[in-house]
Amino acid sequence: MRLPLVILAALAAASCNTSSEAEIPGPVMFEHGSQGTLFVANKRGASLSRIDIANGEETHRAETCENPHELTVSPDETQVMVACYSGRSLQIFATEDLAPMREIELGEGARVHSALWLDDGRVIAGAEGRGSLYEIGGLGTEALGIVEIGGEEGRPGPHLIAVSPDGQTAWGTIIPEGEMVRYDLSTNREVARRRIGNAIEAIALAPDGSDLWVSSNEDSIAYRLDPVTLETRAEVATGEVPIRLAMHPSGDHVVSSNFGGGDLSVIDTETNEVVRTIPVSGNREAVQVTLVFSEDGQRLYAAETATDTIAEIDFATGEVLRRLPTGPGGDGLAVID
Repeated sequence: MRLPLVILAALAAASCNTSSEAEIPGPVMFEHGSQGTLFVANKRGASLSRIDIANGEETHRAETCENPHELTVSPDETQVMVACYSGRSLQIFATEDLAPMREIELGEGARVHSALWLDDGRVIAGAEGRGSLYEIGGLGTEALGIVEIGGEEGRPGPHLIAVSPDGQTAWGTIIPEGEMVRYDLSTNREVARRRIGNAIEAIALAPDGSDLWVSSNEDSIAYRLDPVTLETRAEVATGEVPIRLAMHPSGDHVVSSNFGGGDLSVIDTETNEVVRTIPVSGNREAVQVTLVFSEDGQRLYAAETATDTIAEIDFATGEVLRRLPTGPGGDGLAVID
């Protein structure tokens, strides 16, 4: 289906600076035994929050660039990186206390929405504003190695990205074109591009790299793709506006965060079917966007950007355990168990 203009406008606002007075039902706090640390990029607040999951309290907040978005954590879990969507940089903070560590400047107009910190220490970042992808090495040294891959004036770059387990291949979603792009990181070049559908944004990769999942915001469909050819293997109808996808650590399920309905669609990756729907807020006014699993796969965290809360969900039961308060416009998420 095609989304009406009013929904498309709401989506555009969600990608920038959305606010709302919507009241979200559900429990706020109770003792539940969860452990770990949650990091939240607050888009409207230009800040980064550190939340102790055990008690739900925000322990630290740091100022960031304007419009911070996706987060990624270093392999040793001592640093968290913020993608600066309204600028050209990546900012790094200490996970222990959010002390600023480093800022990496990329090309003019990069508009980095997402970045991934790989196990070998490299960072892969999508430069949506430059139509390119960046590979960054040497983060532990003074001399960074920065390579820009692709790029064409006037052509958008990746909004969200995924990287293969061996670190040799990257994929990106190009929202306006409805395209998927594949990059060979061993040769630093774009090697495949294919149109999938309308407004392709969300992306998730199977743990073994055997399947690539993306979804259409306009048509509310999740596509299972061949990661090499980018050909479609299956199409699965989801809830309305599946703006993010999260892969369960086991690879048995992929879950869509449905902006349009404030719920989650749980897809069985063996049968390519939605096996259950998990209500979260139950409405679009919450502006539910980013979705991440805890490292053990037992919990899901869904950013309710309009209400400055993060919903913690028990994956097995689908119960919303509580809502964690964060800064203005909490969206990008990262979890350390």
